[in-house]
Amino acid sequence: MAKTKTVWECSQCGERYPKFFGRCDNCGAWNTLTEVVVTPSPKSRPLQRLVPPPSRTNGIPQLALPITQVCSDRHPRLSSGLGEFDRVLGGGIVPGSLVLIGGEPGIGKSTLLLQTAAHLAKHKPTLYVSGEESAQQIKLRAERLGVESEQLYLLAETELEAIVAEIQALQPQVAIIDSIQAIFWGQLSSAPGSVSQVRECAGLLMRVAKKLGVALLIVGHVTKDGSLAGPKVLEHLVDTVLYFEGDRFQSHRLLRAVKNRFGAAQEIGVFEMTASGLVEVDNPSQLFLSSRDQVTPGTATIVAWEGTRPLVVEVQALVSPTSYSSPRRTATGIELNRFLQILAVLEKRVGIPLSKYDAYVASAGGIQVSEPATDLGVAVAVAASFRDRQVDPFTVLIGEVGLGGQVRPVAQLEQRLKEASKLGFRHAIIPNSPVLADAGLRLSRVQRLLEALLVALPSSESEAPPCLVAEASYGRTS
Repeated sequence: MAKTKTVWECSQCGERYPKFFGRCDNCGAWNTLTEVVVTPSPKSRPLQRLVPPPSRTNGIPQLALPITQVCSDRHPRLSSGLGEFDRVLGGGIVPGSLVLIGGEPGIGKSTLLLQTAAHLAKHKPTLYVSGEESAQQIKLRAERLGVESEQLYLLAETELEAIVAEIQALQPQVAIIDSIQAIFWGQLSSAPGSVSQVRECAGLLMRVAKKLGVALLIVGHVTKDGSLAGPKVLEHLVDTVLYFEGDRFQSHRLLRAVKNRFGAAQEIGVFEMTASGLVEVDNPSQLFLSSRDQVTPGTATIVAWEGTRPLVVEVQALVSPTSYSSPRRTATGIELNRFLQILAVLEKRVGIPLSKYDAYVASAGGIQVSEPATDLGVAVAVAASFRDRQVDPFTVLIGEVGLGGQVRPVAQLEQRLKEASKLGFRHAIIPNSPVLADAGLRLSRVQRLLEALLVALPSSESEAPPCLVAEASYGRTS
């Protein structure tokens, strides 16, 4: 019988050490090493006995098949009943796939999955496994959401063997595991939620799902920094990784695909939390736009590209004299490093003395927009706040700002302009790109950031060169 030994395993990255250390050398985390008892596997036969000589094989594969003989039949996807959820998944739930959903406590993960399970149970049996709540608690939430189905089965269990046995006996089309950190395998001595437990439980569930063709929706906890708890191998193991985002004090929720083997990554779905559950938002752009009747200085409108669709988002900036030796820089919804880069370009290339001013920027609704196409809108919003000017509320700004002050082209420009035109915008400031199809907007093409500021923030014709005044007036319309 193989002897057992004790090692110290990091709960963040899974690195193992022969003795305790206060800090993990692999991930740099402190006080994350826990004692784990491991049993070495029996010694295998030497490699020479396993691999036959080349002369005996004659180039004939033992198990591999030519790619032309592999079956490529596509199984129909399962609809979740929520169009935004299906969009993020790439068209629906793929049978036999593993979907990992993470999010902060109380954000609505269990509500989303319970609504999905109720819709799927209308056609075939669906299993909801809860390791954190009792069946009575789930029943109370189901009554509040108006969920009722004879084919929706509830199982309050944390032991992996019992869950696998129930899946094999019921053979549902979809099984929901809430959550993977609460499940434990009795053959491991470590506690539930540890790196080894999460890794082994997820691996066994994956093999069962692939063998029976059961789609698994797995809930995962998140750490303080917002990343999924447990080993990184968990994210590599599953087919799709989704993050449920949003402020608990606001009604809207964002479901973002970080990894998807069956669809586009970085796709988002927008929901609104109501008393009766999650409701889809048909026009997400309208959600991230404030009233255009109340225009304030330092506000600009951008068109961000999220996944496979454009989103019109309002950006607000505030510039005020600093009271400290070093000014403050704060960004909400905008990448901080990119914001600092834009401030440096405004000071160096445009001449705005921002080194003596505090600068704040935020996106409406708290949505995260980090693509380069938002640079022009952020720069104009900062300049408008510094000059106490107002940008036309029916103007959108699209473009990447380079370190030299140039405005660079961006991808999917035509689709962005069509989305802005659909929402009632009349003017767009864009990079000097080739002629596009008619989007129903007056287009102002600019090559430099200074040109964009003169177009977006016109003061008087006497303050600008005649060529730029003409460009601001007529916008090089096409």
